[in-house]
Amino acid sequence: MNKSSKIVTGILIVVAIVVIIIIVMSGRSSVTTSDMTVVGDTGATSTTPVAVSETTKVSNSLSEYHNAELGFALKYPSDWEKEEGNAGVTFIVPVDPAQTSTVATLQVSVQVLSGECAFPPVTTIKDRSTVKFGSNSLNMISMSNTVQGRAYFNRMYSLQQGDVCYMFSLASIALNPTTKGLTGSNVTVAQNNNKAINSATDSAFTDMVKSFTFVASAQGQDETSVSPSK
Repeated sequence: MNKSSKIVTGILIVVAIVVIIIIVMSGRSSVTTSDMTVVGDTGATSTTPVAVSETTKVSNSLSEYHNAELGFALKYPSDWEKEEGNAGVTFIVPVDPAQTSTVATLQVSVQVLSGECAFPPVTTIKDRSTVKFGSNSLNMISMSNTVQGRAYFNRMYSLQQGDVCYMFSLASIALNPTTKGLTGSNVTVAQNNNKAINSATDSAFTDMVKSFTFVASAQGQDETSVSPSK
C-alpha cells in the first residue's frame, strides 16, 4: 500500500469513527420522562412523571435544551431536529432541498462520557487549540478533507468535568457531485453552497458550545420521608 493510499484509508477511518459514535449513541433508546409507580400492600398507584429533559423556546429562532439527568443545558437553532439518547443528544441540521448542494450528512451531537476526554487518533488535523468560553476551557480539533470526491468536515470540542467528559461534535459529509448528476458550472455552485452551509452550521455549532452550562441533576425524594401506600 503506497503512502497516498494509507492517508486516504486513515481519513476514511477517522470520519467513520466520528459518524458512527454519533449515530450509535443517538440511536439508543431515549428516556425523557420517568413514569414512577409506587407499589404498596394492595397494588400500585401512579405519581406525577418526573421530567428528565425539556426544551423551551427562547426566541423565534432559538431553543434551549435542558437535561437534568446528564447535568447540562444549552441553546441551539430551533429548526435543528433533536434526537435524544441515553448518553446525550444529537441534532440533525436541515439542508434546503431547493438549494444546489451535495451535503448528505450534517449533524451535531453532545455526548456525556465517563472517564478522561480523548479525541479519535488522527494525523490529518487541520486545527488544534484550547479555547475558553465563559468559565469553561475546552480542547478543540477540526478536520477538513476530500477523499474520492467526497468532502468531509469535522469539528470537535471536549470539556472535562471531574471524571466526566462532555464531547461536542460536528460532522458534515458532502457527496461527489457526479452522484447527483451535477456537471459544469453546477458543480462549482454546489461546492460553494456546501462551504456556505458548513460555515453557517459551524458558526451555530460554536455558539451552541458557548451557551453550554452545567445544571444540577434531578434529585429524588428522600425515601425516609415517604410512607408506603396502603
